[in-house]
Amino acid sequence: MKFLLKNLNVFLDAALRPADILITDGIVAAIGQNLLAGGDVAVFDFHGAAALPGLVDPHVHLREPGYAYKETIRTGTLAAAHGGYTAVCAMPNLKPVPDTLENLREQLDIIARDAAVTVRPYGAVTRGEAGGELSDMEALAPYVAGFSDDGRGVQSEALMRAAMEKAKALGRPIVAHAEDESLLQKGWAVHDGAYARARGLPGNDPESEWRQVERDLELVRETGCAYHVCHVSTKETVGLVRLAKFEGLDVTCETGPHYLTLTDDELQDDGRFKMNPPIRAWEDRDALIEGLCDGTVDMIATDHAPHSAQEKSRGLAGSLNGIVGLECAFPVLYTKLVLGGVTTLARLVELMSTAPARRFGLPGGRIAPGEPANIAVFDLNREFEIDPAAFLSMGRATPFAGWRVRGQCLMTLAQGGIAWRDTHA
Repeated sequence: MKFLLKNLNVFLDAALRPADILITDGIVAAIGQNLLAGGDVAVFDFHGAAALPGLVDPHVHLREPGYAYKETIRTGTLAAAHGGYTAVCAMPNLKPVPDTLENLREQLDIIARDAAVTVRPYGAVTRGEAGGELSDMEALAPYVAGFSDDGRGVQSEALMRAAMEKAKALGRPIVAHAEDESLLQKGWAVHDGAYARARGLPGNDPESEWRQVERDLELVRETGCAYHVCHVSTKETVGLVRLAKFEGLDVTCETGPHYLTLTDDELQDDGRFKMNPPIRAWEDRDALIEGLCDGTVDMIATDHAPHSAQEKSRGLAGSLNGIVGLECAFPVLYTKLVLGGVTTLARLVELMSTAPARRFGLPGGRIAPGEPANIAVFDLNREFEIDPAAFLSMGRATPFAGWRVRGQCLMTLAQGGIAWRDTHA
């Protein structure tokens, strides 16, 4: 199969350049102006839209196996393609938990059958993500992007040290949900700040995040393990990661679109504002933006975490943690960060494509002849309103509902095939 994508502005050498792209058998065959199509070539004319390297998300919850009433691998990866993503890493809080090769195979079989984009799963750090004993890390290692107990922090220092030593030997990163549960208020609903205090809500102390990152970084110094911090939300964590990088430790981190664009001053008593870690204070948001600009924050992950409408209908106090973001992350960040003058399109591509692809060994991150075609085409000038009813995900809870943004995805090619396209464009 051949595709000719015409009249694009292609992201090449960190800039948009006018060009066409010819794709043959899933591979970028040529990039240049005024390329010609033969009789057997499907031609798509994009009238000046931008062709970017396919986005890569190192942190999504596809919910299958075990929780298909929230999301499936099919719906989650279609949502990814709808948002311009060509590869994602799937978190392990599933049923069964991928803590043995037998359990992982159930997930891998569904991925092979149903995924619309590349999916690389994580293996669990501990059996059942219960924090008691290590998973079968040796058997899992060839098939996973790394090891995580996302949803819970590993509370035992000794167990985390053992996990890091094993992960180091296996050549896989530890991907940490950093949370010291001894520092959490029971039934916390939001960040422990002005919003929580004004409404008498139990708050999540930022120390519950950064204190465990501090512990883990000491273990990285001991073990030399590759270490990645999930969904960074506090200014203290940014500072710790910055110092660790200065030391030369093999440390990376991610944050989410909601932490970069919202503060707890903007919360509403609605489940679509409930996630873990919570949206924090303006000082934390500003520290994350500074870290994004100076290279401390390596990448942006959506932490796409769908739940049923009922599970998200109980306000901040009673709703389950988790929002969806795959289908609106790029336009939100392009509008707020690039058009807002905070950073450049080149840096946003690094954060949302090149860096996560490089860290987790995923396909994508660049457009070049001879490479598999992992490409997202966006109309950077088209303004639209984020409407969760139009999502392909089964989840609808997003704090960005109703936002006016620019940068609509027109087509996503994953490994050379059309994973999604806007047939009305």
